[in-house]
Amino acid sequence: MNDIEKLLSDEHNRMDSITAPDELESRLRNALDKNAYKKTKRFPKGWKVAAVVLIMTSIVSYNYNAFAYYGKKIFGFDALIDGTLLELNEAGMGQSVDARKILLDGTELVIDGIMSDANQFIMYYTLSNPSGLENSIDVFSRPHINGFLTNSNFNSGTSIINDDQTEVKGMMTFDPVSPFAKKLTLSYWQNASNAQMVEDSIIFDYYPDKAMQTEIKKKINESFKVDQGSITFKSITATPTMTLIKGTMNVDNFDRVSSALDGIELIANEKAISMIGSGRTTSYKGTTFEIKYDVLPKELNSLQLVINEFVGYEKLEAKFSLDSNRNEPFKIGEKKLWLNNISTSSNGVEVTIATDEDVMLDGVSIVTINGVVPLNTTVKQDTIKQADGTIMKERTLLFDTLNEPQYILIEGMHYMKTYNYEIEIPVK
Repeated sequence: MNDIEKLLSDEHNRMDSITAPDELESRLRNALDKNAYKKTKRFPKGWKVAAVVLIMTSIVSYNYNAFAYYGKKIFGFDALIDGTLLELNEAGMGQSVDARKILLDGTELVIDGIMSDANQFIMYYTLSNPSGLENSIDVFSRPHINGFLTNSNFNSGTSIINDDQTEVKGMMTFDPVSPFAKKLTLSYWQNASNAQMVEDSIIFDYYPDKAMQTEIKKKINESFKVDQGSITFKSITATPTMTLIKGTMNVDNFDRVSSALDGIELIANEKAISMIGSGRTTSYKGTTFEIKYDVLPKELNSLQLVINEFVGYEKLEAKFSLDSNRNEPFKIGEKKLWLNNISTSSNGVEVTIATDEDVMLDGVSIVTINGVVPLNTTVKQDTIKQADGTIMKERTLLFDTLNEPQYILIEGMHYMKTYNYEIEIPVK
C-alpha cells in the first residue's frame, strides 16, 4: 500500500469511529427531508476529477497535521505516570496546551497538555509559586470540564510536589469529552483569603480530530444470574489508554462485600489484563457499573470475560456452642469462623470473632438461659494480616444482655462466591 492509500485508509477508519449526537442527526435528517425533491445539479466530468483531487489533498493535509500533533510529548510528568500512559507519552500521543491562569494567592496554574480518547480525558497540569504552595494544593476541589455537548465529571487524580514545596505536577482523569467540542472549560474551586471557596475556570483549545482512535467497540449484551439478582454486561470499548466494560445490575446484596466487581477478569490471548478500577452508579433508572482494565494487545486472537467470583449468599441456619476452650474454627458453609473472645461488661455481652475479609454475617444472635438475644451492634472491627499473607476481619459483636451466652446463631452469610462463568467476546 502506498502512502496516499494508507492515508485514505486511516481517514476512512477515523470517520467510521465518529458518531454524531442524536439531536444533530435529527436536524440533518429534517434538512434533507425538506430538500428531498429538489433537482440534482450536474457537473462536467472535469469537476468530478477536481473534486477527487481536492478531497485527497484535504485528507493528506489533515493527516499531516495529525502526525505533527502525535509527535509532541508532554514533558515533565515521567515521575508521575507509568505503564500504558508513560508509553503513550513517550510515543508523543499527547496534545500540548500551555493554558495559564494566576490564582488568588499568586500561584500560577498551567494546563500543560491532555490525552483524549473515547474512554477518558486526561489532563496534565502544573502549579508553581516561589512563595510556597501550602494554600494551593487543594485548588482543584470539585473539578469539572464543560464544552459543546460536554459535561465531564472528575474520576481520579494524582500529584507530586518538589522538595522545596514550590511546584506541583499533577494528572487528572475525567469522563470522555465530545468529539464535536473545540473549546473546553475547566471549572474548579480555590481558597479565598476569607477562608471561603471561590469558583473559577480556565478555557483552552481542544482538537477532537486529533484524539486517539477507538480500537474495539462491541456490544456484549449477556446476563448472568447470581444468588440475589443478576448482572448484564452491555459493551466493551478498547482505546489506547484503557479498556472499558459497561453494564447494568440488579443485585440485592452488592454492598454486603467490598469490591464485588474485583472478581471479574478480562482475558486476552489467554492472559489476564490488569484491572485499573471499577465503580457503579445508582439512580431511579437502576444501577450501572463500569470496570476499567489496561489496554489490549495489539495482535488480538481471543477475548473473554470471566466471572471468577462475585457476591453470593448462603443460608446457614447454624448453631455453635460458645465454649471458651474451643480452639478450632467453626465451619460456616465454604468459610470458617474463629471465636477469639467472650466477655461481659456493663454494656452487655461482647463476642469477638474473626472470618475471611470478604465475609459478612447475616441474622446473628446468641442464646442465653432466658432465650434468644439478637445482635445489638458491632463495636469494633479490624483487619489482621496473617503470617501467610491472608487478610482476616476481626470484629466485636455486642448483645444487650448480661446473661452468659451458650450458643451463637447465624442465619446466613454474604461473601465472594466462586462462579467461574465465562463470556466469549468475538474479536473479528
